[in-house]
Amino acid sequence: MAKKQFAATGRRKSSVARVRLIPGKGEITVNKKSLDEYFGSEIQKRELRRPLEVAGAEGKFDVIATVKGGGFTGQAGALRHGIARALCEADQENNRPVLKAAGFLTRDPRMKERKKYGLKKARRASQFSKR
Repeated sequence: MAKKQFAATGRRKSSVARVRLIPGKGEITVNKKSLDEYFGSEIQKRELRRPLEVAGAEGKFDVIATVKGGGFTGQAGALRHGIARALCEADQENNRPVLKAAGFLTRDPRMKERKKYGLKKARRASQFSKR
């Protein structure tokens, strides 16, 4: 018989994380690698574990995630968002108010601005010279 699992999607910038929470020992797997293998920075690892700490679910769930797009910081943010959403799905009444107050359920709306015609980048114009 399959264990009960909770799935959610987290997004940040151009990164998308598909997260599954399965009752277990607290192991975190990202793209079939352990957390330490995938993320080098200790700050990003700590940021990922924050929703679990705040909800008091450390060591209760195994996290299996697939992340695509963006850089490491965006991917870490997307994973944090996905883990928080999955924890809400696991226990709506207890986890949602705590995670909402910590700001983990809010989707970060900041995206890369599109390039405009006549400019080199989104806002970078070519150098101006009077003569």
